[in-house]
Amino acid sequence: MPSTAFYSSNMSLDRAKDLVKGSLKALNIGGSVDHKDVESRQPILVAEDNSSKGQQGWTPLLVFVGIITAVGSCIPVGYNIGVMNTPAHVSQRVGNEKEKMKFKGFVLQCFLYLFQIIKQFCNESVIETYGIQMSKSELNTLWSVIVSVFLVGGMTGSLTGGWVADRWGRKAAVVINNCQGLVAAVLFVCSRYAKSVEMLIAARLIVGLSSGLTTTTVPMYLTEIAPVAIRGAMGVLCPIGINVGVLLGQIMGLKDVLGVEETWHFLLGLYAIPVLLSVCGICFLPESPKYLCVIRGEEQRAKMELCRLRGTSPEAVEGEMQELRQGRAAVQGTAEVKEWGAGKVLTSPSLVLPLLLVCSMQFGQQCSGINAVFYYSVTIFKSAGLSTDASQFATIGAGGVNLLVTVLAIPLLNRFGRRYLVLLSCWTATLCLVVLCVSITYITSTSWMPYFCIFAVLSYVFCYGLGLGPIPYFIGSELFETGPRPVAMAFGSMSNWAGNFIIGMTFPWLQSVIGQFSFLLFAVTTALLSAFLKFYFPETKGTRISDIADMLKYGFRSKIYSAPAFSGSVGNLETAVAKSELYPNVGQLPNAGNEPLVLVLPQNDDVKIPIAPSHHSLPLTPSHHTLPRIMPSIPEKLSDMAHEGLQMPDTEEHNDQQ
Repeated sequence: MPSTAFYSSNMSLDRAKDLVKGSLKALNIGGSVDHKDVESRQPILVAEDNSSKGQQGWTPLLVFVGIITAVGSCIPVGYNIGVMNTPAHVSQRVGNEKEKMKFKGFVLQCFLYLFQIIKQFCNESVIETYGIQMSKSELNTLWSVIVSVFLVGGMTGSLTGGWVADRWGRKAAVVINNCQGLVAAVLFVCSRYAKSVEMLIAARLIVGLSSGLTTTTVPMYLTEIAPVAIRGAMGVLCPIGINVGVLLGQIMGLKDVLGVEETWHFLLGLYAIPVLLSVCGICFLPESPKYLCVIRGEEQRAKMELCRLRGTSPEAVEGEMQELRQGRAAVQGTAEVKEWGAGKVLTSPSLVLPLLLVCSMQFGQQCSGINAVFYYSVTIFKSAGLSTDASQFATIGAGGVNLLVTVLAIPLLNRFGRRYLVLLSCWTATLCLVVLCVSITYITSTSWMPYFCIFAVLSYVFCYGLGLGPIPYFIGSELFETGPRPVAMAFGSMSNWAGNFIIGMTFPWLQSVIGQFSFLLFAVTTALLSAFLKFYFPETKGTRISDIADMLKYGFRSKIYSAPAFSGSVGNLETAVAKSELYPNVGQLPNAGNEPLVLVLPQNDDVKIPIAPSHHSLPLTPSHHTLPRIMPSIPEKLSDMAHEGLQMPDTEEHNDQQ
């Protein structure tokens, strides 16, 4: 007699589904629980048929898409971040002795070559246009507006990214952010000739909108079109492009290149060149098959795009198409969610934990102190005996190290997974920040301490680039299913830009008050992020997104160490599900060839139970079914209710019936 505890009245239907999945796991039905290699997970009842699989690695079109989006969308984002933050020494630019005292010790000694140039341009433009002579404080305020409006645009663009991606499509979002970037570049160049401060501010705002839209939609687009085996590698292409852009912006902003009065406007608009280079290839980009099938319901077009991306025949991508159809059916079958708006994502209990993970990782990336380390690096390199110019180049070299480590993260992500790398990155970065604070404090105590500081800087950059740098950009696309994904990615991207804005506004004040001890604050925030991720961030490598979402749906009660019971590639089992067309009341499921029959629980089509050998087609009635014979651990009454579409009775009612 089955245990009456199973029918407890306070047990939710979700928990009952999990019990069914657990029984499947105990029988080793529906694939193994190994998260490390999705290619090896096949259902025990079905022999693997490699001929039915599409290309699961890199194809020419995937490489082409990665290059076009990285060059035309991601590099401009990094360029506009780096071009306004070119490091330089300020000792000769500080005015009086009182101001110099603020820089005693080894505090921030970086400056913007463009600072004096653009301030002078603004002052002259205001005088000529309005006949007003601005004071020093007013000029500083205007400069702050020019710098910060880019970050405000980034936050705004991030929030609108989800709506754009769902309304117009992922490919169209790429086109829109490229067009915005070109408009801003034209305004940058024309602002000097028009002597218009307003035009300069508008250009910074528009390029910020473009950048925010990019950081929301491009990682989502790249991971949606990629097969599971290279999903992480495709996601890393976005931070690689951003790091390349930052490096180019810093190099081009040097006074020996374009950072001078005669060419500063060309410097600000130079990123238009990679945008124009990518425009020629945008028309050949495919649309995301997940967007087409799940959101738009255009199954045939989705299949065509999937064949292009995998470089194979329609028959070979049928397995992936079955997953997309199931995703579409799940969206249509969820009555309470007609459209995933911002309010629905924020209030949905099942999305609380993944949303916190995405936002905390994005915000924590900026609060880890990476910008502060680069600001301090000129001082550290100079104290080691390098000249001012050499110190600037050394700082740019540290940015190059960050880029190289991000590239190195591609094979490491495929080898070790996201969870291991991000935890390793966070803990080691925390340690490096503490060591850096101590070493800067005693930098003049011994002759070798400046070199130790250089080692600490490079070690931090290396540890940051391993996981904390690249992973937050694309992790949202692996934690959320297609429906809520755009909005969740938008919130994550906005958190990143908000963190950048907060650090940019508060760090100058922090360094003037506590100096290098500000690194300890960054170390604390990074350590807190590490602790949160350790308890609640699951491994996503090689795991189906639906399984990850199922794992995290219980919020802080989720058990991330327990592998999903029904995960991995399910091959012909999914084909059988599709051929049943998810009948709401299971009668007889059509069967073909050697495909196993499945039982689909009514109104809960994400639970699919194998019920018969693959070479039979049996009528399924309450009096004739094979489920208890195959799965004796599941009460027979449960399978009967699955046929009849009934709710589980409470404990007392069941006792009366017994």
